Amino acid sequence: MDRLKLVAFDVDDLAVVSAHVQDAVLKVRDMTFLAKEKRFAAVINRFVWEKPAEGAIRKTWERRRAGFHFDRVLAVRSAGIDRSDPEAVLDLLAIGFDGAEEPAGTVTLIFAGGGAIALDVECIEAAISDLGPAWATACCPEHGVDTQVA
Repeated sequence: MDRLKLVAFDVDDLAVVSAHVQDAVLKVRDMTFLAKEKRFAAVINRFVWEKPAEGAIRKTWERRRAGFHFDRVLAVRSAGIDRSDPEAVLDLLAIGFDGAEEPAGTVTLIFAGGGAIALDVECIEAAISDLGPAWATACCPEHGVDTQVA
């Protein structure tokens, strides 16, 4: 399967990106805010939701290493994330957008356990790209509630 490469310039595009990063895992050290470039970037291990499981008896799914970034970021805030522990693993559930002053607004990365990162942006300008081949995983994330954010 071809590597995923998406861009987002509006709320609908961002919802597609959110669906593709749902259940991605990353370490705190794998995120950074480059203030001079107005860019927030992260490297994640994303769950490949777009490809069905393989195998009749023992199902396997895939994960892929991917990079994603948001441009035109003015400020970054976090809550419920211990940034002093670079090895802490985070589970990304969804990406949302509050556009009270569109096109400007706040992009929120929502993590399992109540953590969140808020990006104050001039407008939505984001991209995600797979960085390499997929690897098999026997675990498929399950949710008791809908974690998609529109």
